[in-house]
Amino acid sequence: MPTDASRRRSTMPAFERRVLLGGWLVALPALLGMSVLLLLGVPDRVSCGVLGVAVVLATALIARWQHRRVVYPLYTLAGLLEALREGDYSMRGVRGGVLGDAIYDINALADRLQTERLQFEDAARLLGKTLAALDSAVLVFDHEARLRLLNPAAQRLLAGDRGSLIGRQASELALDTLLAAPSAQVVRHAFPGRSGRFDIRHAPLRNEGRSGQLLVINDVGRVLREEERQAWQRLLRVLGHEVNNSLASIHSLAGTLGTVIAREPLADDWREDARGGLQIIGNRAEALARFLAGYSRLAALPPPQKRELDLAVLVPAVARLEQRLTVRVEEGAPLLVQADPDQLEQALINLLRNAVEASLPGGGQVLMRWRRDGERALIEILDDGPGLPGSDNLFVPFFTTKPGGSGIGLALVRQIVEAHDGGVSLVARDDASGALATLWLPLDHRPASSVGLTVDA
Repeated sequence: MPTDASRRRSTMPAFERRVLLGGWLVALPALLGMSVLLLLGVPDRVSCGVLGVAVVLATALIARWQHRRVVYPLYTLAGLLEALREGDYSMRGVRGGVLGDAIYDINALADRLQTERLQFEDAARLLGKTLAALDSAVLVFDHEARLRLLNPAAQRLLAGDRGSLIGRQASELALDTLLAAPSAQVVRHAFPGRSGRFDIRHAPLRNEGRSGQLLVINDVGRVLREEERQAWQRLLRVLGHEVNNSLASIHSLAGTLGTVIAREPLADDWREDARGGLQIIGNRAEALARFLAGYSRLAALPPPQKRELDLAVLVPAVARLEQRLTVRVEEGAPLLVQADPDQLEQALINLLRNAVEASLPGGGQVLMRWRRDGERALIEILDDGPGLPGSDNLFVPFFTTKPGGSGIGLALVRQIVEAHDGGVSLVARDDASGALATLWLPLDHRPASSVGLTVDA
């Protein structure tokens, strides 16, 4: 169907019709004068003079009228265009005038520009609030390496106000070396507002056909210090809890033993009480020593010495180490990985021990299997135990749900596999009760003709 614009253009616009009619009206007095001369012949000189003056006056009046009809609408149109050029999109023209079609298009243009300006202003406000909320310093430089935009974090980093920083060269701000260096690297740098380790990233920009650069600076030192502080707080909280529990028991028993020995006369069974109390104190001291030894073991894990391993050999060998329960092994194809044999075996032993301890009370079974999943090698251990406890801290060091547990088994597993660029997960089984422990390692893409390590039971 034809649109309104096509229908408007299919006929002569009103303004053109009016201009054409006005042109004929301007010529009408002359035509009438010529008609009078043709009909009456050549009159006397006075009559010709009067007729000529009348024709000139009539033509002038009609021309003046026509000029106003043509020019005034154009003035209106020019005013609307001037308002648009100055950014005033609130003015509108009357559509019913002689320039109705042009006014219609200009009004539509003003509506569109006004909508786009509101969208731009909303986007600019959102961008400004986003940049202001960022902890990262964001700076934009133009093609002359002059600073054109920065957020409050950048102002704090450069220790200056916006007015004194905008327009300065990158070299004046000692940022030219950061712009010239490769992106996505951590460097140690001293800014006017702060010094330390920073992650530097920059990317090219284009504005109005000219090149520029975006510079983003992240203070990784502060993040690392905060993470270190939180880690120390968690560690001290755990250590303090365990040590205080042991010391409280020892202090209480020591006081009780002191009371028993101080009695006059001594009770008949004071030796048994003293022997029992000292034994409990020794047990608590030994448990505390084991706890601290476990922490030392977790903190001093050496880097993995990777070698070529075949999971078809390693997994059955680990399964045979468990004597409390017969561990079923699902046969699979040979699968080669690069790993430290001692550390990987220890990680599997820890996972297998948890699975066996969960399945023993109910007489369940434990299954071990391995398989390839894309570019990863998966080792899965399934048990028929009661399932996982309701906690998200299973892999947190020193967290345990077992009586007498150390809480370092799963934490050690995760530390080992992450050192191998792998991962570990412990989830509830979908097909039955119990848990599924999954350890995965990246596959080595180098060709291997034979297995480089054989693990004996």
